[in-house]
This record gives sequence, structure tokens and C-alpha cells, in this order.
Amino acid sequence: MSMKAKDSTYLSKSLFMKGLQCYKALYLHKFHPELRDEVSEAQEARFQSGREVGTYARQLFPGGFEVSYEDLSMEEQLNLTGEKIKGGARILYEPAFSYDNVFVKADILRKARQGWELYEVKGSTGRKDVYLDDVAVQYYVLKGAGIRISKASVVFLNKQYVRNSAIDPSKLFVIDDVTNTVRDKQRFVADEIASMRKALGKRVPDIDIGERCTKPYDCAFYGHCRQHIPEYSVFNLDGRGRVKPLDLYRQGIVDLRDAPKEILSKKQNIQLNSFLQEKEYVNKAGLKQFLDSLWYPLYFLDFETFSCAIPTFSGTRPYQNVPHQYSLHHLKRKGARLGHRAFLAEPNIDPREELARNLVSEIPDNACVLAYHASFEIGRLKELAASYPRYRKKLQRIIKNVRDLEIPFKKKDVYHWKMKGSSSQKYVLPALVPQLSYEGMEISNGGMAVQAYFRTCESQDQSEIEAIRKALLDYCKLDTLGMVRILERLREMA
Repeated sequence: MSMKAKDSTYLSKSLFMKGLQCYKALYLHKFHPELRDEVSEAQEARFQSGREVGTYARQLFPGGFEVSYEDLSMEEQLNLTGEKIKGGARILYEPAFSYDNVFVKADILRKARQGWELYEVKGSTGRKDVYLDDVAVQYYVLKGAGIRISKASVVFLNKQYVRNSAIDPSKLFVIDDVTNTVRDKQRFVADEIASMRKALGKRVPDIDIGERCTKPYDCAFYGHCRQHIPEYSVFNLDGRGRVKPLDLYRQGIVDLRDAPKEILSKKQNIQLNSFLQEKEYVNKAGLKQFLDSLWYPLYFLDFETFSCAIPTFSGTRPYQNVPHQYSLHHLKRKGARLGHRAFLAEPNIDPREELARNLVSEIPDNACVLAYHASFEIGRLKELAASYPRYRKKLQRIIKNVRDLEIPFKKKDVYHWKMKGSSSQKYVLPALVPQLSYEGMEISNGGMAVQAYFRTCESQDQSEIEAIRKALLDYCKLDTLGMVRILERLREMA
């Protein structure tokens, strides 16, 4: 840990933003970073995506000089920034500034006729209030350091942009002028800096868990601060019920056993009673209604997709979910032998048309198609239908025949106490079908599957690619096999 980090008056832009969310998180980031949760592959992918967006945004203002942070100390970055400004540089990427012992790096700084223009690049597809605070603290530091800012903007992705051959940065990004709002926030920034320094000068702030743990971002100390929460707690209760789990927690009710039945909603009491009795709950009438909505031939469908901030293929938008794989178990009739088909695209090609062609050839027009959390599969099918007119009618028939296996669990027509309040397949499957498990698999969740697919696109080692492809096929196959076994259990319950 550097001496700067130990200095309780020192702040960076990232520390300031963490402090706005929670002073305790700020303190822990600064003095006990070892307590942070492990960074997941999905989070690392988001960081990489953000870096990619930043690189593309520079094409809006080409020809600038980058002040690297990887091989320079803070002092060296500050000195190099000053030298470039004095030397007449008109565009800088990642320039460094310090004022009032607050250190910031701007994404893009451009010299204009009336002064310097500040651009903060974000990987989202719209403005968020938190971005204004991000730009405001940069404005505070740059102004204090003697830089005249004539314009401050947030740059984010245009969610309506559709790639057509090469990327067009002028259409890919939206530049949102926030100058007036940021100037109005300068007193707020100064007051917050003072408050944060006061909080850092004492012991760990006594701040309990709450909404701030996930808003506006998931806190890196989420696990550390929730160590006292038991595996089965009031947070397992349906958050859409009459009583909010956090309200119970604030009343000192933490263990699920202590939840007051008399004030809970019907669905929450289903959860509580199931837990207390350690057994499953079944509303046979509701379950029968769902089962009666299914028919043969019955196909179980699951997509694996990837999404990129910068659209990868022509005809795609920022963060569009591109299906590159599916698993398809099927039963032609009651008592029939279970069949299985699968598709996995080759790396580094647009997989959508081949996937659509294979899918419509394998699912009969009269088939009932069962998916889990089916709105996701329906969304991908609609996008494929819009992109490939020759398969549109068949895809639309599939969409019409999709049924959602999650429904009985969302409605609490079926509930098992080990589901911990979730209707997700990752909770339902081990509760109802414990003999099937993702544990020990090379790929065991969707985030890992996305990263594995990206590795096949980057690798030059054919044996590695084949090993990853096998793991991807095994993972997606278990998703649909799990659906088959869940349906079997539901029929037993009915």
C-alpha cells in the first residue's frame, strides 16, 4: 500500500465515488482492500468492456496523447500531463490532475477556443445520475489545478445504433453536455470531500447493510459486510411481498425462523412454512393448470449468448445478446425416448443465421417449446426473426408455442425450502433434483460460459478450443436436461 493510500486526506476519483455510495466501503477500500470480494469473471469482463469502449471513444477526438497509468507513478503522470499542456497538446487521453490532495484522471481532454472540454466515457447506453457526480469531482480538481473548463460532457453508447460494416464512432456514441449541472454541484463536491476525510480519520464507520450495498453499484465488500447473515434469513423472503426483508432486518429480525407470520403475505408465508417444516409446498390446482398448458411433441430449449458493448457483427446493437449455442432435448410423445440435439457456432463468425437455420429445421411447427425464464429465449427468437426474413414464419410459430417452466415457481404453486426464495433454475434444480448438479463442472454458470466462448475466439491452440467447446456443450446440455427432470418432478407432485 502506498503512502498516499495511508494518508487519510488523500482521495482519488474512484475513492470519492465509493464514498458517495458508502463511507464504510470507502474506509475499507483505502485501509483494508484485502477484505474485498473476489472479482468474478463476469466483473472482469465488464472492466475489459469498459476499456474497449474508452478506446473507441478516442476516435471521436483522434490524434491525442495518452498519459499511461500502467508504467508511471502518480507524480510522473501529473508531471507528464503538465509538460504536454505547456507544450501545446490539444487532445489528451487519461491526463492526470491533482488539487486539494484529490487525484483524478480524465478520459478525454480537448483544447477548444473557449477553454478545455472534458469528456467522461461510460460503457452504458444512457445517462445515470451517478455519472454527474463522477464528472463533478473531475471538474472540481481540474478547475482547482488551473484548467479552465468550458464544457463538461458524458459520452455513452447509443442504444439505437446498428452496426453496418465498420464501426462509425460518430453514430456509436452520444455526447451529453452536463456542464451546467456539474458546475452547480461544486459546493456538494467540496462538502463531500470534507465529510469523507472526517470519516477516514476515525475507525471503520459503523454503517449497516442496506440499499446502498447494491446501488448504484454492487459493493466490493458485499460479502464481508454480510458475514453475520445466516444462510436462511429474512432476505430469502419474496421481496415483492407485503413486508420488505430489509424492513424486518432493521427491526432486528434476521433469522428466517423469527419472521412474524401474521404480517407476511401469502407467498411469504408459503416460504416460511416450507422452511420451518423442511418440506415442499404444492398448490395442485395451480400446478395442474400449468401442466395442462403443455403438449407433445415437447422440446426443451436453452440459448447461450454473448453481448459486447461494441457491436461485433453487422446488424447488431450495443449489448445485443447474440445467441451462439443452444441445447434442445425433446420428447416426441408421452413415454418416448428422450432425444437431444445441440448447436455451437464456430468461433469468430456471426453465428445467428446458421443457428436460426438449424433451430427451425429441428423444431416441428406443432411442438410445444419449453424454456426456463422464457422471456429471454423469446427475445432472442424475435431478434432472429427480424434479422432473417426467410426463417421468420417458422420462428414466429416457435415463439407462439413457447411456454415458461419458471411459472409454477414464480407463482409459488411449487416451493421447496432449499430454493431460498428464488425461482431461478440454479436454485430449483438442486432442490428438486439433487442428483443433477453443476458442481465440479468446468463451466458451471452463464458468466463462465460467456468467457469460455470468448476464449475460443482468442485461442490459437486447437486442442484448447476443442476442450472448451466440449465443456460448453456439456454445460448447455445440463441446462435442458435439468428442465426435463424438473418437469418430471412437477408431474410427480401433481
